Amino acid sequence: MPYTVKSSEEHRKKASDAETKALLYLMNFLEDSDEIHYFVVDFFNDVTGMDRFSHKLWDLQSKGASNSSPNIIGKELVTLFKNFCSDFRFHKYILFLGGVSSTVRIDSTRNTFDISNIKDTALINLKKGLKDECVAKTYIDASVATDEKIDNFLSKVLFIIDDKEPCEYVRAIIKIHPEIMPEDVILNSIFSEIKKEQASKKNINKVEGITIATTDQALNYYRHLTNSEIKLLVLGRIINRNPFDKGCPLPFIPIYTQFPEEKKAEALDDCKLALSKALFNKNCADSFWRLFSAIYYVIVANPTHGVDEIFQCLDTSIITSCPEFEVLSLKYFISTVKEGIKV
Repeated sequence: MPYTVKSSEEHRKKASDAETKALLYLMNFLEDSDEIHYFVVDFFNDVTGMDRFSHKLWDLQSKGASNSSPNIIGKELVTLFKNFCSDFRFHKYILFLGGVSSTVRIDSTRNTFDISNIKDTALINLKKGLKDECVAKTYIDASVATDEKIDNFLSKVLFIIDDKEPCEYVRAIIKIHPEIMPEDVILNSIFSEIKKEQASKKNINKVEGITIATTDQALNYYRHLTNSEIKLLVLGRIINRNPFDKGCPLPFIPIYTQFPEEKKAEALDDCKLALSKALFNKNCADSFWRLFSAIYYVIVANPTHGVDEIFQCLDTSIITSCPEFEVLSLKYFISTVKEGIKV
């Protein structure tokens, strides 16, 4: 059966902090976060993670209220329940909350939990809230909200309480030495940039009422960010430069000018391609950021060194841990970092 978009926030143009935190939670804090490639914005739900071929979907509804009661939590589950009742299969159903009242949890220290950590009385009120919301909303058939269906749904829901500042969500992306980690004010600024990009996806086109036959067709409307786009935004902000900008970084010019004229454009493209593969290789993320840290340290300690000298200072074991790089592409990466940090 097809899926019709019936609950997009068509009149709401801004992404909230809660929605951006939820996106970055999907990206970094789930045990299977590495499988998520796409973050689809305000289509199936506030944010829906999707693997590279749309075979697995992580559906997430976010709410920023800091003291939600059991009844309110139940009401907030309605869009997740709508998707659970659809013919599309979702790998996980996640409710991302700003906070809950003291009446909800059995163990109040657990900020990630399922219904086994919800008090019996709270669970009764939660189910009532969900049933009431199914009656109130026009985009779901209230007749599907049977006790059996709701119990089955709730057994699959993951509840997450936001316990982090915006800077902490960004810090989780960047795996570099604490000594060169940007200050919180910079990380918060990066968070705001990601939020702006997320909000821009809401403005691309109207999707309310659109019908799709398969999950991958959601990508046709381009209301998504990718894991790679977010990583590039973060790296570019740290080094004050988009490493894939047109042209040649100034520190790389002494090397670039030695290339045969007919090879220059191709060689530069090859360097950028290798950097792209290294940055976006999830299996070598730690190695990439370790290499970045090493380059950063050498540049700061030796501000007059040229690219060739910096290259010679790098530890071989760190270099070889990023198999996408070879000599020229690594020197290109060194050049982009050196040009960006301007020591």
